[in-house]
Amino acid sequence: MDDLPVAAEEEDTVAERFGGSRRVVDRESDYSKRRFNRTLSPTRDEGKTTYAERVREAQLDRERDNTMRQIAQKQREEAEKAAGEARLAAKTAKESAVRALVTGEPPPPRDVSVPGPGPPETKKRDRGAAEVWDDDAGKRAKTEGEWEDQPPSQPAAEKPARRRNRWDATPADVAAGGVTGRRARSRWDETPRDVPVDATPLHFGAGAETPLIAPGDGGATPGPGQLAGMMTPDAHALAAAAAAAGAAPMTPEQYNALRWEREVEERNKPLSDEDLDAMLPSDGYKVLPQPETYVPIRTPARKLMATPSHGGETPGGLYQMPDEDRGQVFDVPETPEGLPEMKPEDYQYFAPLLKSGDEDSLTTEERVERKIMRLLLKVKNGTPQQRKSALRQLTDKARDLGAGPLFNQILPLLMSPTLEDQERHLLVKVVDRVLYKLDELVRPYVHKILVVIEPLLIDEDYYARVEGREIIGNLAKAAGLATMIAAMRPDIDNVDEYVRNTTARAFAVVAQALGVPALLPFLKAVCQSKKSWQARHTGVKIVQQIAILMGCATLPHLRSMVEIIEHGLADENQKVRTITALSVAALAEAAAPYGIESFDSVLKPLWKGIRAHRGKTLAAFLKAIGFIIPLMDAMYANYYTREVMVILIREFATADEEMKKITLKVVKQCVATEGVEAAYVREEVMPEFFKHFWVRRMALDRRNYKALVETTLELALKTGASDVISKIVEDLKDESEPYRRMVMETITKVIEKLGTADIDARLEELLIDGVLYAFQEQTGDDGDVMLNGFGTTVSALGGRAKPYLPQICGTIKWRLNNKSAEVRQQAADLVARVAATMKLCDEEQLLGHLGVVLYEYLGEEFPDVLGSILGALKGVVNVVGMSKMTPPVKDLLPRLTPILKNRHEKVQENCIDLVGRIADRGAEFVPAREWMRICFELLEMLRAARKSIRRATVNAFGYIAKAIGPQDVLATLLNNLKVQERQNRVCTTVAIAIVAETCSPFTVLPALMNEYRVPELNVQNGVLKSLSFLFEYVGEMGKDYAYAVTPLLEDALMDRDQVHRQTAAVTVKHLALGCAGLGCEDAVVHLLNFVWPNIFETSPHVINAVMDAVEGCRVALGSGVLLGYLLQGLFHPARKVRETYWKVYNNAYIGGQEALVPAYPALQDEGENAFRRHELDVFL
Repeated sequence: MDDLPVAAEEEDTVAERFGGSRRVVDRESDYSKRRFNRTLSPTRDEGKTTYAERVREAQLDRERDNTMRQIAQKQREEAEKAAGEARLAAKTAKESAVRALVTGEPPPPRDVSVPGPGPPETKKRDRGAAEVWDDDAGKRAKTEGEWEDQPPSQPAAEKPARRRNRWDATPADVAAGGVTGRRARSRWDETPRDVPVDATPLHFGAGAETPLIAPGDGGATPGPGQLAGMMTPDAHALAAAAAAAGAAPMTPEQYNALRWEREVEERNKPLSDEDLDAMLPSDGYKVLPQPETYVPIRTPARKLMATPSHGGETPGGLYQMPDEDRGQVFDVPETPEGLPEMKPEDYQYFAPLLKSGDEDSLTTEERVERKIMRLLLKVKNGTPQQRKSALRQLTDKARDLGAGPLFNQILPLLMSPTLEDQERHLLVKVVDRVLYKLDELVRPYVHKILVVIEPLLIDEDYYARVEGREIIGNLAKAAGLATMIAAMRPDIDNVDEYVRNTTARAFAVVAQALGVPALLPFLKAVCQSKKSWQARHTGVKIVQQIAILMGCATLPHLRSMVEIIEHGLADENQKVRTITALSVAALAEAAAPYGIESFDSVLKPLWKGIRAHRGKTLAAFLKAIGFIIPLMDAMYANYYTREVMVILIREFATADEEMKKITLKVVKQCVATEGVEAAYVREEVMPEFFKHFWVRRMALDRRNYKALVETTLELALKTGASDVISKIVEDLKDESEPYRRMVMETITKVIEKLGTADIDARLEELLIDGVLYAFQEQTGDDGDVMLNGFGTTVSALGGRAKPYLPQICGTIKWRLNNKSAEVRQQAADLVARVAATMKLCDEEQLLGHLGVVLYEYLGEEFPDVLGSILGALKGVVNVVGMSKMTPPVKDLLPRLTPILKNRHEKVQENCIDLVGRIADRGAEFVPAREWMRICFELLEMLRAARKSIRRATVNAFGYIAKAIGPQDVLATLLNNLKVQERQNRVCTTVAIAIVAETCSPFTVLPALMNEYRVPELNVQNGVLKSLSFLFEYVGEMGKDYAYAVTPLLEDALMDRDQVHRQTAAVTVKHLALGCAGLGCEDAVVHLLNFVWPNIFETSPHVINAVMDAVEGCRVALGSGVLLGYLLQGLFHPARKVRETYWKVYNNAYIGGQEALVPAYPALQDEGENAFRRHELDVFL
């Protein structure tokens, strides 16, 4: 049945598995996205420097970097010192100016050598200088920028001296019409002289300063009437507004925000009725009153976004949106002819292809670059034909194009953040094939390639990880160990943990490719590094990754690897100790159940560690011990388990999730170890285990949930089912549904493994009661757990379930009538699960009643529910039998025929299965006309996308043919060979072969061979395909028909059409294998003579079929006969002929080398070389 074609719909894509997005970056975690932080390193000329020289260069680089950092630090300190002195000088100057302002004395002359604020009379300031409200000043606003009100009662002369600020200068007492003294003016602190002393200006800012006017005007601030266009509010109005808002003083920033809000509010004031009448047409329209509930929007945020109204505030009057030309044609370059369409994100990589120019004017390097670009664009965006051709060209011409131009184009593309899964897969395939061709030329680009490929090793997609490992393995073989170490060594102690992690995984792949022993000296040096804990950490992690990647293949090197990392358990750095313990655990897991002698040296430090550490380090040490204990002999395992269990039981109460996972894992390992006694586990471990772990919170985390279920199952396997089930059975009635689901899953697994033999009557009642309650109370989506639990429990109880069956059936019938489709579906599924148990308990009456109920529900409108009902009916039919079935089969089948038209896959599969079961066991209850009607319906099912539906359909044809005879069914199927759809034809040929197997080949072969005369390619191919399946299915029975089909196969093997010859060769293979040793050798030799000329075919499908046919003939005729065909071409002068013949000879040699010995030709001796062998030499 595996010959049925797989439909395209069944192919699972990465995009579907990861939420629908095709782009790689959309499904990556933040950790994985750190790959974009890495840059492609410059090309390294691997041939000119040795590893030692490179290490010295790296050391010099580090020393240079340290020196430059120290110089920069010194310069920063000197700059900070100079800035401090400048601030001190400025502060002194400000204080002297304040004193001068208060006392009326002129300030001392400013030292021009000290940097400070510009001269007060300067009207324009350098825009690049820091302003009062920029970042630095903002931090000092609390100390030097507050506006502190001067109490009116305090004389100005008594004002305490403090840092002067241009915001807080209050004018001195001014006599009417004159000034008591002159001082330096600044536009920021100037106040009109005739203003009362207590009028402190609330705001001065860019574009809002007090206008300067002629002295004769008395210095009064112009009112709104004088400056209508500017609308600068006067001091009194602002003071009143500030007083209304609150008496607290305002900073310049607050004032600026208030002024801006006022200005925007003025611009965006609501339109009056007069404005609206002027703007809107009056004829034919009616003004509607606003709703009573309408409240105008007054929030500033919305006002700021409003379109400005017309008025004098907006320059140019009405604000107008610029006209937009929708028909504007943008200058998007067209893709050159012969190339696939470019996506917008492709332009940055393939832009040179869009430039039209003379190819002859380009240099050789530019021409090569453009050629590679064209090929890569075809691989990335082209049709399958373009892609295949471009990939072949890139592979074949890789050495001509050169490693540099190739990798300089491919690797940046692979780093693109917009890359899709399929595109990445294709480009990775390009890298893989190019690597194979370039071989040692790839050395200067090793690090560049690793930067791009290493992230694949931690990708979510399994196939991406496999591709990454394959490329790094091939790269290591091409470049060699020395080059790989030189390229990856700097990344081992990189400060970024992501780089170290991916490098460790890459080293593990290199070890797998080149052999662990080659890497061990380097690993030893890295793990003992004195300079950097990161290097030691990465070295130990490499060992861990080697163990994970290679599994039991680490056994030959186990002792060496443990010796390399054992000192890390006592390392000064906590992270190194933790990763060392985890590496020991990985090595022990990989070596299980062997290798305990290799871990002798680490047992003592591990033992000390679990008493000295806490937290993550303790968890790692416990994990290591947990994996080593199962390797021990029973006596030692029992002792160590008792010792470590003290620590484990203490950690049961931990709140750390990671510690819980590891504790569960270690308990599972220890309990499962031979030598640990059941009584000890029952008395010492289980009470604390169930107290701390069986709580509701554990059911909320999927990983904890799974670990707890598996560990509890191990406890049950050690102590027995009843001990575990009795502790959790009452939790089946817990109010938390996730917790009930976890309990049910655990009980299900325990019963599946151990059965119900040790469950007493009381526990049995509690179990059935709890299972029924949990089944009825479920509301979540994951109903399979409850369904499986119910079915498994009832099936395991067997005859003991009889008292509970009426109650269970009542529950099922009640739930079949529920308004929820999920509930009805689950009830129907449960019938299929418990039907066999009901039969065992002699409850046939109940089963018959359930059959009638299910029959009534065949009108169900939900397809999922209908599929489950059909499955339940199938279960009932299986156990009751056709004669006792209620309703009778003759009534049931006509109801099923229309359901076959349903296009839902579950309905189709269950309906066809049920029809096939009836045809197999109760065909006599149904008239032949009904079966023929079903045959025509079944033809449509051969087009189904799901393989299981097609398999059920072809089997049903066999049952129906057995019931009513093959003639009518065969006529229907042969007629179906004329259809164009390949899948339909192939399934039809399988059905014909099944009919032949069911009803004997002689009933089918005459009509089938007669159909070969039809001069239509599809029909003839279908006949040959049917014959190949037929001889595959009938096996030895084929010997009776070998001579009959030989003329037909002769014709097919000489046909011009390749597919004819391919299918005929497959038929010869099955015929020869079926006839082997049954006296049909002459027919097989005859067919081999027609197969043999096809061994030079180039099509991969044809050559595979021909080689299979030759192998089949070798089995039937013996290797000696085949050697007679081979000798003529093994030493042919033409290489292509020799290659083909040697390929066939190698297959024959592998299949039966001892059978070839007697058939070797007798060669005459030549001088010293004796080739002649006596016939008796074979037996002596």
